[in-house]
Formats: sequence, C-alpha cells, structure tokens
Amino acid sequence: VQQISGMLTELFQRVRLEKPGQVDPRAAEFTLSLLAAMYDRSGTGYITTRSAAAALIALSGDTLLAKYRAFFQFYAVPDGKAALITRSALRSLLTDLNQIPAIVGESCTLSCVEIATHSCFHGVLSSAIVEEKFLSWLRSEPAVLLWLPTCYRLLATEMVSHHARCR
Repeated sequence: VQQISGMLTELFQRVRLEKPGQVDPRAAEFTLSLLAAMYDRSGTGYITTRSAAAALIALSGDTLLAKYRAFFQFYAVPDGKAALITRSALRSLLTDLNQIPAIVGESCTLSCVEIATHSCFHGVLSSAIVEEKFLSWLRSEPAVLLWLPTCYRLLATEMVSHHARCR
C-alpha cells in the first residue's frame, strides 16, 4: 500500500502540473482508499500491483481497445516470441476487475468468472491464447465485463451536445 501510495501521489502530481485546477489535491488519497476498499478488505496493508494496475486501467479515460491491450500486457506470460494469456491469468484478471462493481454492490459470483473463462477459451485446444483471440473475446462484450464498455460509452457521450430544441 505504501508503494502504491507513492506512485499515485507522483502520478497525480504530474497530472496536476499538466492540467492545473483539474485534479483534486486529495486524488491520490481518494484513489488509494478506493483501491484498499477493493483489494485489501482485511486491512493487511498489501495490494498486488497487478490488481491495482487493472483497476486504474479500467477506470482510466482511455479507449476500450487501449484498456484491453493493457490488460493483456499485465496478465500475459511470455512464450518465446509471443505473449499468451493462460486460463489462470484470465481468471485473475476477471476476479480483479470484478472488485470494481463489487464495491458498489454489483458483485459477480465465482461461477461468472468460470463461465467467462470457458467462453473465452471455447474451441481453443492449447492452454493459452494470443492477444488477438483475447481482444476478439473482449470485443464480444462478455456479460461478466459488460459494465466496462457501458461505463466507457457513458463517459464518451458525456460531452456530446445536440443542437436541437425540444418542445
């Protein structure tokens, strides 16, 4: 938690310099509190960096494709020239990401993660998949992660204005 706190403080200080007046001075504190509520419920003082990174990526303002690629990079394992994501790595990713809706009472059961993992690896004979297969599966908007593209769409439409008058 201490290391993540330092990283968040540095991150938000940089953003505050780039965009003065747009970042709450307590942003690092609030973000750390959220991460601790999601990943350190028992108060051990330990949050895995990968879990924290997954949450920060999911909650970032980046495009869905960029988020999906970043998830792959954080959870994939190197295999010679290519990186692959295994079933256990996918389970870890989905479990980590499901802590985000769980914090607002929209949790998913462990069986949801298993069903999603099975659907991603449907028809795959090997123990791991390449990035393109992973991205293709995510683009199909699996139910376990439906909240992610929904939040992205809400954020994307926030600034849309229509020049029509209602009667």
